[in-house]
Amino acid sequence: MTDPEAAGARQAADGSPWRRAAAIFERMQMQLPPIIQGGMGVAVSSWPLARAVSLRGQLGVVSGTGIDTVVTRRLQLGDPGGHLRRAFDAFPLRDVAERIWDRYYVAGGKATDAPFKSKPVPTLKMSSALLDLIVISNFAEVFLAKAQHAGLVGINLLEKIQLPNLAALFGAMLAKVDVVLMGAGIPRSIPAVLDRFAAGEPAELRIDVAGALPGEEFHTRFDPRRYLRGAATTLGRPAFLAIVSSSTLALTLARKSSGHVDGFVVEGSSAGGHNAPPRGPMQLDAGGEPVYGLRDSPDLEQIRAIGRPFWLGGSYGDAGRLAQARALGASGIQVGTAFAFCEESGMSAALKQSVLSASRAGRVKVFTDPHASPTGFPFKVLQVAGTVSEPDVFAARERICDLGYLRQCYREADGTIGYRCPGEPLEDFLRKGGSESDTVGRKCVCNGLVATVDYGQVRRNGELEPPLVTAGDDAAQVHQFLKPGRDSYTADDVLDSLLGVPPEATAQPASATIR
Repeated sequence: MTDPEAAGARQAADGSPWRRAAAIFERMQMQLPPIIQGGMGVAVSSWPLARAVSLRGQLGVVSGTGIDTVVTRRLQLGDPGGHLRRAFDAFPLRDVAERIWDRYYVAGGKATDAPFKSKPVPTLKMSSALLDLIVISNFAEVFLAKAQHAGLVGINLLEKIQLPNLAALFGAMLAKVDVVLMGAGIPRSIPAVLDRFAAGEPAELRIDVAGALPGEEFHTRFDPRRYLRGAATTLGRPAFLAIVSSSTLALTLARKSSGHVDGFVVEGSSAGGHNAPPRGPMQLDAGGEPVYGLRDSPDLEQIRAIGRPFWLGGSYGDAGRLAQARALGASGIQVGTAFAFCEESGMSAALKQSVLSASRAGRVKVFTDPHASPTGFPFKVLQVAGTVSEPDVFAARERICDLGYLRQCYREADGTIGYRCPGEPLEDFLRKGGSESDTVGRKCVCNGLVATVDYGQVRRNGELEPPLVTAGDDAAQVHQFLKPGRDSYTADDVLDSLLGVPPEATAQPASATIR
């Protein structure tokens, strides 16, 4: 990102009209590349993957979802490679970094059969300890992805995981993140949050609370100046790309967001992770998957008419798809699944090998599960042996909700806030006013995704938390990136295929100007 008149901006008063104008000018000059690496799962889009993509001149993206859990567990495994130590040393609040390090770091790593130390779960009024952990974890992931190069790095967050988002965004901005991408909801409030944080001002987010009374609102709040103890800090305002599935949502965000939406990622229903539900009443096919029709295809002509850059996602991981997207008026493509199984991704090496073998043999099956996610959104589940995609593995797992990212806030009779999840023990969910029908088929997405990146909890019976693998429909084709005689592939291999040119020719990619 360019930094015009940086010295003058640092001297300007926080929130001044001059500084706001300078921030808008900076964003207008940002050049975003044609390929966006998707923000997948929990730490599948890890900093090594984002860095590898960014080094090739494309937009590398880290996943901020659950990164505080991932960081505490990396520390308990002894900080392999010493990478977190570098990031913690760069964090501006030394006492915060050392306090978190001392609490979670285990020299040489914990015993294999020892459980990971727990951490607090997100709540409406979080403890300072948890806020510190969320801020530094997002800072560390972005910092490591951006280290020692000038490429662009983005962070992907989910609108539905509302409670940690303010602290997560601030931590990423402290590390100079270039782009924020957000979907799984309607992120209308996020652009203004970025504006306020860039100006050093506090920001609020309205939180969805089931059973809230008419006119009753609940908010989270984060104050950068208070957090940094009054220290003056200049933060660049990252570009904001909203992840949408329809032209209606794109137009709503362009017109009614709290600040400027810089562009869109338009995802189809074949993309991994959470999918937007089909329009109209939910209908399932003979295999139990949601039926998507013509009404669910985004109107690209209407999206083009908005006049902002957009990228197409969902089954765009093949050679030639970039050219097709550009022919449709897009600035480029977002590709997730192809990168999910490359060497640099955070996914377990054993799971990668299992899926690559299945892809070679034509045995990959991705099931769009209408019930798996506690959010109620359809969720892509890759059918892999030993994971909760298998009915017996799912049935054998003890129901527990100890990470809590997808818990729903609800209003208690006395006006206080409670938290419930259809993936928690049934009796607990019912006691909190939940409906038994909402629990049918629900999987613990939080713990399952954490286990997918080799940070699964050791349970009381000594069993490891089983993984839950999500991927788009393109998972069936990932073997195409394997070179002869190889059983794995790299992010470079994916980019070479997508760009159709050798690596040395990609230093100056075609780009889209944010306006």
